[in-house]
Amino acid sequence: MILDVNHPGLATPDKEMLKNMLAEYLSKAKGFKAASEATVIFGVKTVFGGGKSSCFALVYDSLAAAKTHEPPHRLIQNGHKEAAGIVVGRKQRKEKKNREKKFRGTKKEKRVRAAKA
Repeated sequence: MILDVNHPGLATPDKEMLKNMLAEYLSKAKGFKAASEATVIFGVKTVFGGGKSSCFALVYDSLAAAKTHEPPHRLIQNGHKEAAGIVVGRKQRKEKKNREKKFRGTKKEKRVRAAKA
């Protein structure tokens, strides 16, 4: 759902506050059992000049349902999944691959010559 928040004279609300407010609203007004952990908020945009923000919100039945349906990058953003350890840059990986190709070719030739002699 698209969530529009009016906050005149206040700072942009953080995602945790929006999660809690949305879960509380759905629990009281609509009669759903909504947990703030099973709520995912992303794409928060604030209007120039402040006072109004809009974002996307997805509310799941349970945390397990959220983990199965959400993409991994959103799970990492919400703290439900650990990020990968050390990530090497794409260019560095390609350079290493090409360096290994050059080295391995000469190493193979040396190995073949030593076995024949």
